[in-house]
Amino acid sequence: MFAPPGEDLVNQWESEQARLRLQVIEEDTEDWQRSPDFSGLERVGGVDLSFIKGDDINACAQLVVLSYPDLEVLYEDSQMVTLTAPYIAGFLAFRETPFLLEALQRLERNQPTLLPQVVFVDGNGLFHYREFGLACHLGVLSGLPCVGVAKNLLQVQGVYKNEEHQSQIAALQKGGDSFPLTAASGKVLGKALRSSNKSSKPVYVSVGHKISVDTAVRLTHSCCRYRVPEPIRQADCLSREYLRTQFP
Repeated sequence: MFAPPGEDLVNQWESEQARLRLQVIEEDTEDWQRSPDFSGLERVGGVDLSFIKGDDINACAQLVVLSYPDLEVLYEDSQMVTLTAPYIAGFLAFRETPFLLEALQRLERNQPTLLPQVVFVDGNGLFHYREFGLACHLGVLSGLPCVGVAKNLLQVQGVYKNEEHQSQIAALQKGGDSFPLTAASGKVLGKALRSSNKSSKPVYVSVGHKISVDTAVRLTHSCCRYRVPEPIRQADCLSREYLRTQFP
């Protein structure tokens, strides 16, 4: 178990987030992002960490790269890692980013032609207490376009899981429908997306880096066979499978 971090460390993390936040690009930077059918996009990545039950220190850091638009696995990397930071709401990136970044760097060194053109992150991007979640952190440090996709609503900056939010969810008729997650300041921090016709529970999509929110939502929907986009779903499945076989 980790001891709770001291005030100094939390302040250090906050200032690091503020410094890196200035580098986030919240618009489309790649030609494929501007194409109606994402022409030119061939590889989409997904990252995730899975834990051994009852152990919050040892985890499997997973990177997968899928073909686009077929969503077939081209590359997978499962690595056991030992976490060095505790989980604290709003600071997940300091716990997970180093290992996910290492996986991307390993791929770039060993098989650069398979490097993903965009990475889906199981977590939030701008939809965060300080507008700098895990997807932003990984995006800025890797230099790759990143999209944050969370399964649960982070109640932050005036966005609440209240009756109004529930009625907006109920109004999503079909896969691809979405509504904005608007902060008290009026800024749209992300969107709730009904990702498939089969799933009435939305996912929460936000910009990580080098992509606009509308493109991020459209791309997420195009990568969904089920509720969770395939790059994240495959990363989750493969990391759990790895733990099952290595630590039965």
